[in-house]
Amino acid sequence: MRSLVALVALGLVAPSGSMRSVPLAAFPGLRTAALAVPAQPLRSRAVMIASTDTPLDGSKRSAALAEGYEVCRKITASYAKTFYLGTRFMAPPRARAIWAVYAWCRRTDDIVDAPRGGVKYLKREIAAWSARLERIWEGEAFDVVDLPLVETVKQYPTMSIQPYKDMIEGMLMDLKQDRYETFDDLHLYCYRVAGTVGLMTLPVMGTADGVTYEEAVEPALALGIALQLTNILRDVGEDARRGRIYLPKDELKRFGVSEEQVLAGVLDENYVRLMQFQIARARDYFDKSEDGISKLDASARMPVRASLDLYRKILERIEGNGFDNFRKRAYVSKLEKFMQLPLSYMKCREAAQLSGRAPAGSQ
Repeated sequence: MRSLVALVALGLVAPSGSMRSVPLAAFPGLRTAALAVPAQPLRSRAVMIASTDTPLDGSKRSAALAEGYEVCRKITASYAKTFYLGTRFMAPPRARAIWAVYAWCRRTDDIVDAPRGGVKYLKREIAAWSARLERIWEGEAFDVVDLPLVETVKQYPTMSIQPYKDMIEGMLMDLKQDRYETFDDLHLYCYRVAGTVGLMTLPVMGTADGVTYEEAVEPALALGIALQLTNILRDVGEDARRGRIYLPKDELKRFGVSEEQVLAGVLDENYVRLMQFQIARARDYFDKSEDGISKLDASARMPVRASLDLYRKILERIEGNGFDNFRKRAYVSKLEKFMQLPLSYMKCREAAQLSGRAPAGSQ
């Protein structure tokens, strides 16, 4: 798995080989195995966290909450620097809640990114992680990183556990398959590993006056799909070297591109036409998501806007590299990311003025 995509309607996105909208009615649940909750350490270059197998008691919880929020902040700042800067435009309670969600997603992704055993063991560990999630939703915390999420669930009662379960299901998909027959199949995967983040964070981010949660859901899901499709296109070569092809098999056939060609990294006219088609579709999802930014609460728009703008640039880089995503990695430099923030901020204000809603930074 490669990471989080972005925290979705946010932009805590992940690289492709990992988590990559499906109608809400299609969300499948995950059966929780009756396994012991694991003491899952966080494999982070920012911090090291020790978990216990028993919930923290009341005295430890109160002392650990502030520490937990700080750890979640450091995790977000370490793994999602540009997004983290965007969260600094948010009201502090919302920013802390977003960091808590991101930290859970980061740890979830780490289970697959840094497995401690074979596939059989990994499946047991994922099942146990799902069981631990249920316990968190019941108000139990097993370390200081769990605790902020417990508090966030309490503060935002409309937050659903289902997207978290669906993300775990996306992890299982990556263990079970390395090919996708159709775009519908890939779309489900993208929802589970990326679209879910929009549903996780939307209750925290809030909506603009006069906008319902339901009206904001579809744009959030569309952004998650766009971000993950971009990750997939950026990482075609890297995935191929791992024996994985996320490009739908029926579309490979339609454009005259074989799996063997992708695995060998052969760039020809057919492959270029395939990439042009894939990039156009990703851009269509970005377009669908863009109008939804002004539907969010004003203080929550910046990280979303910045994520959208930066990931669009990755598509431009793929084109600029002559569509050679086998050998050339499309990326946006740290300087470009930093310089993009004020531009994204101005776009937020302009879009809000056109829509008649409060501009970003007005709250």
